[in-house]
Amino acid sequence: MPVTKNEEPTLTHNGKTYNVSELSETAQKQLMNVKIADNEIRRLQMQLAIAQTAHNAYQQALIEALPSQE
Repeated sequence: MPVTKNEEPTLTHNGKTYNVSELSETAQKQLMNVKIADNEIRRLQMQLAIAQTAHNAYQQALIEALPSQE
């Protein structure tokens, strides 16, 4: 949702632009819910990246701790 200085927030969907303030209360609440969900998805993606990095480090440490097969 691009916002420029001194301009009203807008929402563009399927090529049509809407002024957020002109949307129904229900539509504004749903827009807020979409933003909240997007933020949660980004947070979870960061958590997943952290967990994957830890997994890789633990896996490498395990490989190094295994007895050699010579």
